Amino acid sequence: MNFDYLIKRFFSAVFVLFSILTFVFFLIHIVPGDPIEVMLGESARVADRYALRESLGLNLSITQQWLNYLNNFLHFDLGKSLYSNQLVIELLFKHIPDTFLLSLASLFVAILIAVPLGIFSAVYKGSILDKASILLATLGISIPNFVMGPLLILIFSLWLGWFPVSGNDEISSIILPALTLGSALAAILSRMIRSSMLETLQQDYIRSARARGITEFNIIVFHALRNAALPVVTVLGMQFGALLAGAVITETVFSWPGIGQLMIESIQKRDYPVVQGCVLLISFTYVLVNLITDFICILIDPRIHDKND
Repeated sequence: MNFDYLIKRFFSAVFVLFSILTFVFFLIHIVPGDPIEVMLGESARVADRYALRESLGLNLSITQQWLNYLNNFLHFDLGKSLYSNQLVIELLFKHIPDTFLLSLASLFVAILIAVPLGIFSAVYKGSILDKASILLATLGISIPNFVMGPLLILIFSLWLGWFPVSGNDEISSIILPALTLGSALAAILSRMIRSSMLETLQQDYIRSARARGITEFNIIVFHALRNAALPVVTVLGMQFGALLAGAVITETVFSWPGIGQLMIESIQKRDYPVVQGCVLLISFTYVLVNLITDFICILIDPRIHDKND
């Protein structure tokens, strides 16, 4: 294994996280809106505004606030919420389980839909089923979460009454959010599985297996699918990080009490430390998953780093 390549990827990930941290910090300070005004209201006295601004350190220059934030971050201190005065780390750990549960459920939904759809599309290439799967995949990728979510609520909650509209009070509450997130991923995976299976089914060892009289089911499941899984696993690992980013909108639509909803509420309140903590957590998870995926790919195929050099 080329450790130089691994070190290069690690420092690249660190640079990406630092860039995201800096960009988000300056962005949320530049956009219109004052957290002091949101907290105290427009009728608050000037002296009260100044005192609160000074106590929160918002009277300092933006550069000084950035340096202070970096110094605290290096000491694993993400600060406190401007509103609840609760540690940002505590707020994140409180909401992480719900987001992680939703991401796993969405991943399960995506695999449940994509694997059989992709296999049948490859086996029956050019058939009506194949064309229908292409249409479904196109729709799944094209329809954004903020459209798919309300549509599912309208059909399955308001019209049919099968599932709750929002919240996570019931076990069934996770079904519609998971479908919303998982449908887009299922569309990507099904196309990837189809493409990988088509390539694998053209290999010589598949023809040899058929010549030996092995049943088509065993050829597809134990020969073709196993060898077609590597690129699919790679895409799956990379898309898992994207689920966390997509959860921001989905959690807001379904009032799911995860990191996404916490971030949206904090943006509305101009709660800078919480927003920065949420974005940093999502970014860290995304980068970490992609980094682990790269490492796994190198372990499986050491030639990958040569292709990237």
